[in-house]
This record gives sequence, structure tokens and C-alpha cells, in this order.
Amino acid sequence: MKLLFLHGALGAGEQMLPLAQMLSDKCEVDVLSFSGHGTRNLNGNNFSIALFVNDVLQYMLENDIEKASFCGYSMGGYIAMYIARHHPDKVDKIITLATKYEWDDGIAAREVKMLDSEKILEKLPHFAATLSQRHTGIGWKQVLTYTAAMMRAMGSDNPLKFADYSVIPHKVLVALGDRDRMVSMEETISIYKALPNAQLCIIPDTGHPIEQLDVNLAATIVNRFLSQ
Repeated sequence: MKLLFLHGALGAGEQMLPLAQMLSDKCEVDVLSFSGHGTRNLNGNNFSIALFVNDVLQYMLENDIEKASFCGYSMGGYIAMYIARHHPDKVDKIITLATKYEWDDGIAAREVKMLDSEKILEKLPHFAATLSQRHTGIGWKQVLTYTAAMMRAMGSDNPLKFADYSVIPHKVLVALGDRDRMVSMEETISIYKALPNAQLCIIPDTGHPIEQLDVNLAATIVNRFLSQ
């Protein structure tokens, strides 16, 4: 079984490595970085769900992967769901961790406020340093700028409508930390209920940042789901 790991906004593939390595003895694992993230360049495109979906499909084509399961954190889970909706033959099973499904102008505006590079430098210098070390391709400030633009676009027109989830037939594990301040319990449960073949997992004492995830617990949960 091939299991592809997809990172979240402001992230890179390296963040998914601890979980991927925990599962590497159970299945074949690959960790991707989206265009403009980590060491990858952007080649003139803006960030968008369509761009990142194309990254995944191109990776699968180049590596002769006909079908895969996906484990996506935050935005990575959204990308996996979009692929399931529009390229269903490419997907086996999906695990989404802390994925934000609900987007409108107000939500986008709230999230974009947290992407001000000058404020991050002033108030969160350690986070700024982490982003700087992580994004050596186009640079961390550009990643913030492009991510903000993408979020505004999603707020204006959410690429995945609520009705889309009811026609995704794949087995999906919808997981959320009970301390997540970005993703609401309500939106997560509503998506879980809309999916025809889903399971819901609430991970205890866990916030949104993937660094807060108990990797051993997450690996057990993911392995159990994939083994069913």
C-alpha cells in the first residue's frame, strides 16, 4: 500500500516525517512538499488548491503511482479530499488531521491577520526563525503572502462545497484535536456526517499545530484505520 503524506499551510514535507516514519514498516510512505514550500520554487504561479492538487497528481504520474491512500494535515487533508472528489480513481483511503473545511470571507480575514510577517518577527521571533529555516525556496515571507492570497480566494469561493462531500465514496478518517483553535468541532462533525463512508476521531489534549500531535498515538490510529 502506498501512503502519501501532505503537509499543511506554512509547512513542508519534513513536518510529516515523524508520523510517516512510524508507519513505514506497515506500508510504503512518501512525503511531499507543495510548490513554493520548503526548498521548492514556485515557477511564477500563485498558491491555490488547484496548484497543489496538480503537484500531487504530477508526483503520482512521475512515480508510477496509480492509486494511493492519503494522510493530510490541515491544508493537506483538504487537498486529499479535493482529489477524492475530482479524481476519485487516484484515491484509496484518506486520513485528514485538523483540516479546515469551512471557509468564508470572515474566516479568511481572521486567518490572514495571523500571517503578517512583521508582527510575527516582533511577537514570535522563534516562529519566524523556524519559517525562515523551513522555506529556503521562495522565502518565508513570500510563503506568507501567497498563503494569505490563497485564503482570501478560498473565503470568496470555497473550492469544496458542502454538497461535494456527500458524493465522496472513499473511506475517510476525519480526525481533530480537542484543543484545536483553528478548526471547529462543529464543522468537523458536519463533514463527517456528510461523508457516506467516514469515521470520526477526536484526539485528546491536542491543539492545531502538528508539533502538538502525539505521534505514537496518531500512528496507532492511522494504522488501525488503514488495516480495516
